[in-house]
Amino acid sequence: MPNLEIELNPIDFITIGTIGPKGQRVFYLQAGQGMKLVSMIIEKEQSWALSEAIKELMDELDSRIEDRNPGELPPRDMDLREPIEPVFRISQLGLGYDEEQDKIVLVAQELITDDIDDESVEPSIVRIWCSRKQIRALSDHAMDTVRAGRADPKQNGSLVYYWM
Repeated sequence: MPNLEIELNPIDFITIGTIGPKGQRVFYLQAGQGMKLVSMIIEKEQSWALSEAIKELMDELDSRIEDRNPGELPPRDMDLREPIEPVFRISQLGLGYDEEQDKIVLVAQELITDDIDDESVEPSIVRIWCSRKQIRALSDHAMDTVRAGRADPKQNGSLVYYWM
């Protein structure tokens, strides 16, 4: 769906989850606003990198911004919601902070594959506006989701030699 532009501001929830057995999991980034649900395919490595980037951004913001909205983290219901119908596979992710709204924006850009011959096709974009608490919960959950994969390195699909 090239040239799709979706703006979710503000969101009700955001999560990263997987479908499939270990070793064959497909990762999804999903957010919702009211009745609007947006799912995108995200790579495992992108999930990890996003979690790390969020932590860096939040550390920087925490050092210079007084918390205007103290309180508990949002509920940790981080399950994917049905129906899971991805609008696209993510190519690039970006993070920003809007001080006026006190919100984090997560921007996901579509991967344009080589099978699309038209060079004028622009990638689709999804902008997800989150509270600092929501994005922090996403970071923690994304890291947990990535780690929940193959706990045994012998099961990672590549040949590994072990000496005892």
